[in-house]
Amino acid sequence: MPEFLTLLPPADALQKLLDHLRLAPVPDQVDTQRALGRVLVSPVIAPHPLPEFPRTTVDGYAVRAANTFGASESLPVYLELIGEVPMGAAPKMSLTSGKCVLIHTGGMLPEGSDAVVMLEYTQPARPQEIEILSAVAVGENVIEIGEDVKDGQEVIPPGTRLRPAEIGGLMALGFTSVAVARRPKVGIISSGDEVIHPGEKPAPGQVRDINAYTLSAAVEGVGGEPVFYGIILDTHQEMRAAAERAKAECDVVVVTAGSSASSRDLTSQILDELGEPGVLVHGVNTRPGKPTILAVCDGVPMIGLPGNPVSALVNTHLFVIPVVKALMGERTTRPQPSLPAKLTINLPSQAGREDWVPVTLESTPEGYIAEPIFGKSNLIFTLSRADGLLKIPADATGLSVGELIEVYLM
Repeated sequence: MPEFLTLLPPADALQKLLDHLRLAPVPDQVDTQRALGRVLVSPVIAPHPLPEFPRTTVDGYAVRAANTFGASESLPVYLELIGEVPMGAAPKMSLTSGKCVLIHTGGMLPEGSDAVVMLEYTQPARPQEIEILSAVAVGENVIEIGEDVKDGQEVIPPGTRLRPAEIGGLMALGFTSVAVARRPKVGIISSGDEVIHPGEKPAPGQVRDINAYTLSAAVEGVGGEPVFYGIILDTHQEMRAAAERAKAECDVVVVTAGSSASSRDLTSQILDELGEPGVLVHGVNTRPGKPTILAVCDGVPMIGLPGNPVSALVNTHLFVIPVVKALMGERTTRPQPSLPAKLTINLPSQAGREDWVPVTLESTPEGYIAEPIFGKSNLIFTLSRADGLLKIPADATGLSVGELIEVYLM
């Protein structure tokens, strides 16, 4: 079996692939209430300030702050109650010195008031008179006009993956529909004479297809649209026909298996035939997943992954998911969910190779501990039992017991 001649670090290999792509998201106008997890393609500009009127954050009495100065339980201040602010409407009264108005959370401050005394620090004294037991400062318990958002302010930049908070913000500004990136179609091809559909009973030497479904779930999880092209036999004619069709119909093509450097490897040859510039990377210095192929064929990224399920899924996170996110224009400034944990054992590694190791996490009074899960790269439940992955950098020869490491949550 020929050796891989050039093994790039995963980050360098990914960048080489991204440098050859035309990253221009296609807009898709959707209802905001259905936009959760989608990626914004253009900035959201506030059409008006938020809030649009001064409002209270508590139940209490709208006052002039100066009228409460010095108030305490032992020396209360007495103010005349002149009315109540109706919810959902502008108050009809204005406040003059020595007066107060009953107001409820979210209500609009009447003209002349500049603070609100919480209900807990008041009590009725006589009819239409309120005893104030605590002083307030100007602006206390009040949200001013534009305190959340200024008129004309960019509130959500393009490339943002919309979370519940952004959905709520869009609705608060009246955006009931929003332009998001179209979901990239990701063609998934499983190859191998020994691979069968999961619904079939394997004969000796056969295995059920795993990768098509783990890849599909991973792609859907970041907003892509998986497209299945079935299980293809290891022949040049069948593999090329499936790859050509997927390339014509999809934004990304992923082929699992057939990416080792054996004599039966067709993936690299076929991807090199399908368009310019062809194969960019054949082999990355990572474990698992060294025999990974990265190609661009006439603008379409095409990725060949190892057939072993663990290798395929780990390298899906390293290469396929970043490509899908890039095609949607997603910014990568938000941190990946991770947490620090102490390693329970020594983990050796080969210098010059980046290793990814599945671990389980256990909470202790001193923090989390990470227990590595050892298993070969064709054992899918190795990852199923894991809470996350830790990375041994290429410039290290391993990690030591008790060392504080970062675990990337799965």
